[in-house]
Amino acid sequence: MAENKTRTADIFFQLTRRHLLVFFKNKVRVMYTLLVPVIIFVVYIFFLRGLEIEMVKDFLPEYGLDETPELMRYIGALVDSWMLSGITAISVITVSLQTNNVFVQDKENGVNRDFASSPIHRNILIGSYFLFNFIVTVIICGIFLIVCGIYLACMGEFMLTFANVMTIFAVLLYTTIAATLMTVFISSFVKKEATMASIVAIFSTAIGFLIGAYMPFGMLPEKMQWVENLCVFIPGTHGCALLRYAFMDTPLRDLQAYALNVLHLDPAKISELVARFSSDFGYNLNFFGVSVGPQWQALANAVFIIVFLALNIGLGKQIAEVLGIGKKKKKHSR
Repeated sequence: MAENKTRTADIFFQLTRRHLLVFFKNKVRVMYTLLVPVIIFVVYIFFLRGLEIEMVKDFLPEYGLDETPELMRYIGALVDSWMLSGITAISVITVSLQTNNVFVQDKENGVNRDFASSPIHRNILIGSYFLFNFIVTVIICGIFLIVCGIYLACMGEFMLTFANVMTIFAVLLYTTIAATLMTVFISSFVKKEATMASIVAIFSTAIGFLIGAYMPFGMLPEKMQWVENLCVFIPGTHGCALLRYAFMDTPLRDLQAYALNVLHLDPAKISELVARFSSDFGYNLNFFGVSVGPQWQALANAVFIIVFLALNIGLGKQIAEVLGIGKKKKKHSR
């Protein structure tokens, strides 16, 4: 019994290792996957950063704040943290989806039929694709987070504590689980790489707007609040908000301390300013008039994990047939 379990685990990890080698052997694929978040990052620096900071500058006089260099450093740290966390949230989904090219390529080339002809249980093969996807997504997004840290340090805006860094990494792992379950489920019904490329292009274009990564939901006109209510049901929205909480927590506290201790701003005004950042430019979501904080966002992400896990398990036969395993078994039965 123990020997069979050991052999099953060995097969599982060998398959995962095989998928990783196939992915990283294709240097063009690896570079393209890594370039997607980097390109969005570069576009933000050269085109969007100035616009975001100007939007903040417009409401500073309401709180009696002048544009001093030190204050703008805190504002820059908040704006950059807001956008970088959004790009990371986009990357978790798009990188996970692109990683499934190996999965789809195996189906198109019939490689999975070789697996089917061997005594490998269907769940072991499917599980190996999940683990492979999870590992690659964490590695690619982890590299991007290092780039983000270097950028913040170069701008003099690195205000994250060790606890913040650990929280960011924990949230990355947590959101990657949901993204992996979702994208593998979607990709299991795709049979050709050309179709997969089209799906990746559509997702990469739309997902940033749907999860609020490019534009804060709080800045939508009042008559457009239904958009936020709808987007709360989209996987990735809560992960994006959680990443923003981890990125912006300390910079927001530092701004609050600076306004209170150095600028001697009225505490009531400071509370209003922090509330505005938390709602308009922050990490709180509005769900039918109710403010959804990090605890409920974490719970919502858990619900998405359970839902997609159930879908993958419940439609296991369908996934196996798409992989070619089910068809192979039918042929043998004849």
